[in-house]
Amino acid sequence: MELHQRIVSAPVDFGAIRSEFGLASAYPAEATAEARDASDAFAGFRIDRTDLALVTIDPPGALDLDQAVHLERTATGFLVHYAIADVAAVIRPDGALARESVARGQTFYLPDGTVPLHPPELSEDSASLLPDQTRPAVLWTIECDSAGAPSEFRVERALVRSRARLDYAGVQADADAGRLHPSIAALPEFGQRRIEAGLARGAIGLRLPSQSIIRDDGTDGHWQLVVEPRTAADDWNEQVSLLTGMVAARIMLRGDDSGQVIALLRTMPPPAESAIAAMRRTAAALGVHWPAEQQVGQMLALLDPNTPAALVLMSEATGLLRGAGYTVLNGDPEGRPDSLEHSAIGAPYAHVTAPLRRLGDRYATEICLARCAGTEVPQWVRDGLAEVVTALRRSDALAGKVERACIDLTESTLLSERVGATFDAVVIREANGNRAAEIFIADPPVLGPCNGAPPEGATVRVQLTAADPTTRKIVFTYSA
Repeated sequence: MELHQRIVSAPVDFGAIRSEFGLASAYPAEATAEARDASDAFAGFRIDRTDLALVTIDPPGALDLDQAVHLERTATGFLVHYAIADVAAVIRPDGALARESVARGQTFYLPDGTVPLHPPELSEDSASLLPDQTRPAVLWTIECDSAGAPSEFRVERALVRSRARLDYAGVQADADAGRLHPSIAALPEFGQRRIEAGLARGAIGLRLPSQSIIRDDGTDGHWQLVVEPRTAADDWNEQVSLLTGMVAARIMLRGDDSGQVIALLRTMPPPAESAIAAMRRTAAALGVHWPAEQQVGQMLALLDPNTPAALVLMSEATGLLRGAGYTVLNGDPEGRPDSLEHSAIGAPYAHVTAPLRRLGDRYATEICLARCAGTEVPQWVRDGLAEVVTALRRSDALAGKVERACIDLTESTLLSERVGATFDAVVIREANGNRAAEIFIADPPVLGPCNGAPPEGATVRVQLTAADPTTRKIVFTYSA
């Protein structure tokens, strides 16, 4: 089944979801005032790197620009400059803005707008790495060999100036046409080397259909559900952030001169051998060749994502990527976990590249800055780590529920007038006990439950038997 769809739109109101999950966009007046009046706490103590021709790569229309990159090929490999918005420099640790950001944990994204971690006066203006604006930033400088492996790295506070705001589709089009911006001309080669290195160390990447809800500009209040294609440019750019997060974890884990380690890591336990064995059985049943010596990520990377077999195996692989969490090390050698790795990345890893959107990045970045400068980690960072992890866990769970609710509401609304209609579907997970089978239909792009025990991996014809926007539930039925 081809993964394409006919564009269908319907009126959808996401206000009820905001109310249901208690998402309040309005910021307290005191916190908003702090954001409006924020100034750089490290003014006069920064290196001037406004000479770097940095560029940002974000979705079209985004204003909360955390990252700007400059990448060049060298005689021995690659030189990466990655500027990250310096949020800690404009937020007082004991202020109302800091307290409110802990209460929120992260930015929540809904189709009709965001519920931001920080007020737009800061996140979309004074702290954002907007083009042609001199901004305070945390600048990562990473020297890599010809395979993309980091050899030397440092992080320091700097002044930077982005030259252009790019988006993923535009970068991909420029790459295909051979006209990439000079600041990222080496990005395709660098990204591919990093992807290959990741697969070699056991990284696992999934390319399941990505459902997105977009506004139908031709109507008032109507929304479309589409499959958003993932470009190679997405993957290349992701590798810059992954590299930076791996370097950050390395800096934190090497500790200070006395060996004291303070760290905030994103971790994930390795998948159970039984889960991998079950995947191998599924692959064999689907006729997918999977050599015994080949790792999961390497097998998945070779699949054509547009095939039913790929949909089934990548869906099953989500079961391998469970248990992601946060691990804090705060100078106490007792109780250190046996593993500090993120199994989907194949290395220790930390979030440091999106501080405008994620609370923990600000804290992990301050640890790295202190370690590279040979100074003490700020006490407010150490004192706040436990509370930050609680906020991150809570907000991660809430963000997943909000995203799922928005998709469920859009799916059930789009399909509510088509109950009784039949669709072509790929069965990506067979029924198991009381759990219905899961199917994917491409027109419109919907993942949903299906009664009737359709065979896994098959392309079948199913009937829509329920679609209720009130409960946000849809049900399909298969008859052999």
